[in-house]
Amino acid sequence: MRNQLLSTCLHKTDLYSSSAKDIKHKISFLLQKPEPQATDQKQIKEKADAVAAASASAKMPTQAEVEKWKESFSYVMSSQKGRKVFGHFLKSEFSEENLDFWVACEDYKKSTPSEMATKAKTLYQQHVEADAPNEVNLDAATREETRQNVQNACPSCFNVAQKTIYTLMEKDSYRRFLKSKLIQNLSLTQSTDADEKKKNCNYAQTKQILTGGA
Repeated sequence: MRNQLLSTCLHKTDLYSSSAKDIKHKISFLLQKPEPQATDQKQIKEKADAVAAASASAKMPTQAEVEKWKESFSYVMSSQKGRKVFGHFLKSEFSEENLDFWVACEDYKKSTPSEMATKAKTLYQQHVEADAPNEVNLDAATREETRQNVQNACPSCFNVAQKTIYTLMEKDSYRRFLKSKLIQNLSLTQSTDADEKKKNCNYAQTKQILTGGA
């Protein structure tokens, strides 16, 4: 009986010892598991930076686009990038409500019949009526005509007001836009080495503005 009990105890001791060795081995294996290599982390960062740079570059206008904008205001307004660049200029003059109104009118025309009445009222209250939060500069006759049109909302009820603001931007803001530092920085061409560094700095600043700091 004593021998049997001793044999059982020894067997359990062997099991515990074996189990402890297994646990120790597993812990040792986990501790030795290599961390991601610095080179891998660097590659991941470089890839992320490249994607971000490509995204930022895609937001910048090409030289050909800028030259088109300088030809005609219609090219600016028909281009998403053009409107964004022009919008930044208008913000510097505290007159961005004009472009916002024009874009809102374009969006309004795409409304479904069931949406039109509500959107027309909101657009009128936001931009057209006297003392509106983002009031645009309309003459009294155009303002009154638009007010009457909104009462029977249709796709064309803002056409006269929209055309008025378009003409105002074209004859006033657009002319200053062409002479602005913003458009000049975007009009970078081949230059001498002496001027290149300065122009590159201006271009970088403009890129930061137009890509939202990215």
